Amino acid sequence: MTVAAGVTYGPEPTPGDLLLTGGRIIDPSRGLDLVGDVLIRDGVIAHAGSAISAPDGARVRDVRGLVVAPGLIDVHVHLREPGREDVETIESGARAAAAGGFTAVCAMPNTKPVTDNQAAVGFIIRQAQRAAAARVYPIGAISVGQNGEALAEMGEMVAAGAVAVSDDGRPVMSSHLMRTALEYARTFDIPVVDHCEDMALAHGGSMNEGKVSAMLGLRGIPDEAEEIMVIRDILLARRTGGHVHLCHMSTRGSVELIRWGKERGVRVTAEVCPHHFTLTDERVGHFDTNAKMNPPLRTQEDVDALIAAVKDGTIDLICTDHAPHHYDEKERAFAEAPNGIVGLETSLGVTITALVATGVIDLATMIERMSCAPARIWGLPGGTLAAGHPGDVTVFDPTAVWTVDPARFRSKGRNTPWGGVSLTGAPRLTIVGGGIVFDAAA
Repeated sequence: MTVAAGVTYGPEPTPGDLLLTGGRIIDPSRGLDLVGDVLIRDGVIAHAGSAISAPDGARVRDVRGLVVAPGLIDVHVHLREPGREDVETIESGARAAAAGGFTAVCAMPNTKPVTDNQAAVGFIIRQAQRAAAARVYPIGAISVGQNGEALAEMGEMVAAGAVAVSDDGRPVMSSHLMRTALEYARTFDIPVVDHCEDMALAHGGSMNEGKVSAMLGLRGIPDEAEEIMVIRDILLARRTGGHVHLCHMSTRGSVELIRWGKERGVRVTAEVCPHHFTLTDERVGHFDTNAKMNPPLRTQEDVDALIAAVKDGTIDLICTDHAPHHYDEKERAFAEAPNGIVGLETSLGVTITALVATGVIDLATMIERMSCAPARIWGLPGGTLAAGHPGDVTVFDPTAVWTVDPARFRSKGRNTPWGGVSLTGAPRLTIVGGGIVFDAAA
């Protein structure tokens, strides 16, 4: 599938020429890694390769010493609008995305009201156009009201601009509904995106079930609450031929099941978040609510398995599950606090620090997981610097060292476990359709 014809999901293309000179161009979609120039003309990539002369009247940016990559894409964010504009809006989220190096994000439908119809999809697109920052692709709900009962009007939402369907925030407990969604989604060649959680097993839990939960006296969520739904979804995808995309994987068992499905040709793809491949349940420590998320932080063995899966491609892509909350909400007792953290402005730095700077993966693999794969797997524009494709580019410094200061976030959310932490790797320019939507030097 490609996105809806004629729909603009963000700012209009910027006319004229923009030349990025002298950067290290890394484009895994073309096997490209060289020092050279990138020319964007009227919002579209015109050249990415060897050095060229600047066209007359071109805007020129010297990016020597920096990496020039296809724009990063995050397929899993919560922008809260409509309904919770006090914690995030489409504009503040799109600007936070741009500041984090993302040229595009996909907005989950668990808003108030739920994004389960064409009018709601159109509202998100219009707000993204007004924001004029990162592109925002709406995800429609699988079920009406995300109630897990009746299938939402998938065809109307796709026609209006939805790029996938999901009930994220809630699992699809009905196997019959999930099967129907997978069968119907094949018509539009879109992924069905599932939050894998067996609610009966997870009920009342607030962190990973294990030694730490026992020590803290908190009810735990076992690995099997995720894994049971992972294998169900894989089996239903095998039965239907549909494309199931599994959200925020957190356990080594899930990795094994995904690998099993892929070895058998099932159309299963999966994502992982930086917090799940860097932090463990020990971070809950003194009941730190910025370490509370769903699925919960697991053990070091799970972290190691997730990292290996990112390296070998069993996990297809890295996303944030960006989930802003009001300060007062996160200040509740641990068991009562909402799940989730913000991640758009820290994801690149955390990933480089944890995976690239340590030699686990190289920059090309990171860009594949954060740009090329999301575009290719979800049928989105971008993910490449090939001529004729959208002029969406991320320029970043892989060696820059900086300290996370939540007070400086563009997001309205401040709920991060990385406040005060030193990270390596930072965006310098984010370019959407040839227009600079974030400039660290500005």
